[in-house]
Amino acid sequence: MNWDVQFTELFRRCLGLYQGGNSDFMSYYSEEDLSFLSSIGYKPQELFDFVEDLGDDGVPTESTAVLIAAVRRDYFLIIQEGEASSTEITSNDVPAREAELGGIEYLPRIIAKAHAKLRGELDPDLMFSCGGDRKFLSENKIHAADFLRHVWAADGDEEKMVSFVKSSTGK
Repeated sequence: MNWDVQFTELFRRCLGLYQGGNSDFMSYYSEEDLSFLSSIGYKPQELFDFVEDLGDDGVPTESTAVLIAAVRRDYFLIIQEGEASSTEITSNDVPAREAELGGIEYLPRIIAKAHAKLRGELDPDLMFSCGGDRKFLSENKIHAADFLRHVWAADGDEEKMVSFVKSSTGK
């Protein structure tokens, strides 16, 4: 019942270690931490990506990291029934940044990354809510966790995602 508290405490501890100069993120985690992350469908790299970006860029916020983790956790427990995927998606598997859908540049890429994030299939070198994603989401007035939930709800219907993005910006 308190997974979010545990996640937040772990996030803060890791952020402190990173800000203290420790960039060996695997040294941040105890066996208990790794077991916890696994129980919510999260990889150590995913948590570190948010820690590193917050430490370096000031974004995404801690609350954004928790909200994104909540969507991933829900998908993992409900759709995947607690079973991790063995597939890994690399940057070669997602559309180019310039790709368009419904006249919206970058949308195919962020949708593919969101699907992979939901399934826990992102390669360690690929991040959902990276700088490029944050730029797209900010320009379209969409929170990263809301985008993930809409990708889940759209269930592969790309036109629903085009409509969602267009309605978010009032276009």
